[in-house]
Amino acid sequence: MYPPPPPPAPHRDFISVTLSLGQSYDGSKSWRRRSCWRKWKQLSRLQRNVILFFLTFLVLCGLLSYISVADQWRAVDGGSAEERKVRPADPPVLPAPQKADANPENSPGLLPQKPQRHFRRGPPNLQIRAPDKDSKDRRQDDTRRRDEVVGDARQEESTQRTVVSWRGAVIEPEQGTEPPSRKAEGPPAKPSSQAAGIQNQPASPNERQRAVIDAFRHAWTGYRKFAWGHDELKPVSRSFSEWFGLGLTLIDALDTMWILGLKKEFEEARKWVSKKLRFQKDVDVNLFESTIRILGGLLSAYHLSGDDLFLRKAEDFGNRLLPAFQTPSRIPYSDVNIGTGAAHPPRWTSDSTVAEVTSIQLEFRELSRLTGSKKFQEAAEEVTRRVHSLSGKKDGLVPMFINTHSGLFTHMGVFTLGARADSYYEYLLKQWIQGGKKETQLLEDYLEAVEGIKRHLLRRSEPRKLTFVGELAHGRFSAKMDHLVCFLPGTLALGAHHGLPADHMELARALMDTCYQMNRQMETGLSPEIVHFNLYPQSDRKDVQVKVPSGGYSSISNVQDPLNPQPRDKMESFFLGETLKYLYLLFSDDPALLSLDAYVFNTEAHPLPIWAPPRVG
Repeated sequence: MYPPPPPPAPHRDFISVTLSLGQSYDGSKSWRRRSCWRKWKQLSRLQRNVILFFLTFLVLCGLLSYISVADQWRAVDGGSAEERKVRPADPPVLPAPQKADANPENSPGLLPQKPQRHFRRGPPNLQIRAPDKDSKDRRQDDTRRRDEVVGDARQEESTQRTVVSWRGAVIEPEQGTEPPSRKAEGPPAKPSSQAAGIQNQPASPNERQRAVIDAFRHAWTGYRKFAWGHDELKPVSRSFSEWFGLGLTLIDALDTMWILGLKKEFEEARKWVSKKLRFQKDVDVNLFESTIRILGGLLSAYHLSGDDLFLRKAEDFGNRLLPAFQTPSRIPYSDVNIGTGAAHPPRWTSDSTVAEVTSIQLEFRELSRLTGSKKFQEAAEEVTRRVHSLSGKKDGLVPMFINTHSGLFTHMGVFTLGARADSYYEYLLKQWIQGGKKETQLLEDYLEAVEGIKRHLLRRSEPRKLTFVGELAHGRFSAKMDHLVCFLPGTLALGAHHGLPADHMELARALMDTCYQMNRQMETGLSPEIVHFNLYPQSDRKDVQVKVPSGGYSSISNVQDPLNPQPRDKMESFFLGETLKYLYLLFSDDPALLSLDAYVFNTEAHPLPIWAPPRVG
């Protein structure tokens, strides 16, 4: 035990200093000057030096404080005055969620908005509503959106450990418009009127959609009760874990709540973003993960709701990520401190993963289009240009690592569509779609990569002839497929939807059946992270649900044992941000709900609008 500290000195609101000059004061300014100078000369050299040093120190402290405060205000305001000249006047918005029941726990589901039926292929006619600058006034104008629930933010802290990203990146714990071919200059571009995907007519969700809404509410109940405002819920231990300390689950789920029509939950989360989300903190974030989850989540919430709060937060956060691009090669570091601006690679290497540096472009391009500040788009697209021109590819396939100093690929000769390379291919196609299908370089790189996959990585298993994508290491094929590769059939189908070759859809169907079998043939009905084909196939399937009764869902360690799946006590933020959102949209009876002709989804399932071509005349 430590001895009790001494009693603190009495606190005072001011300091009194008395200077005794030894002479009477006659009100003469010249007397004061002579008296002060005489006293100064009477001091020893040491005393005068001490006083001068103290005064100099005060001046420096004042200057540093002014600079620090000014920087913080600039960050909060989203950059310079020139960059903030104009806000978009009419972002596309989805209508406000409809309240289904006064007591959501007794309701089978809320009523989301239903788009009008369209009998032609292509983008629907869209509703545009301009957000007011003052979102508080906006809510006052709509009496149905006055419900605000204040959640008690839990202030506990959890033990920090090194975190391994779901996509393969290792992250250290917290210590303590215009198409891109044109410059985004001048005032910010307005979001396209073809970007909204839902009209005003409400529609009841079908049975499957109601089940998704119930699952979301169950997960949200656990997060709100045990992890409110923290990054991730630990449902088994009823606690939380931190990654960046920025409310990842909450931000990831904003657009999902809006799409599902969960008005009460959305308004509560919005209030936390407004009152509690602050980026001026000394914490390292992973550039890729924070871009797709936080920046993408805020941009999507802005587009769906029209609430300018989310755009202001997105611009502030984007400014804090930019120092990661300050490298000799302009290939960004993997991590950046959003409080100090210090960026660095992982501790064990100067490499970044190719997937991470090439899967941030959708978000940075859209941020430039909305704010009119070209710096975000230029930083991200410089990476795309440099990767395009590099040697070391194999028929469009890229290695997994790239050096931030030299700007060259490393670990040559290893090609995979799994972790560390997967979303490179996804973002080639999606940037082409986002920009209005005008950037032929992106399309050519994507088409070449698809042919490279067919030529070098595509095989069939025995005896069921399942089509799968393996890996290639220095010319040697491995029948190993990450579950992450199951992004590929969706990407191929998206390309076919936008007019790419029909055989892409045929390959998408074959790969999707394989991904289905990867789940079906496991005892739990859940796919493992990695599959090796042509070994000992499983044939039986058992229905198993991993549900934590107190709220939330947990990932598991053993997919082959339904009796002992070994819950990991971790609910990933993307379970709400991606999994449930995609299920809800897939189960929808209306294909115009967030139409693929109007939106492109980032790799965290946050919808961003496809840019309309500029008006002529």
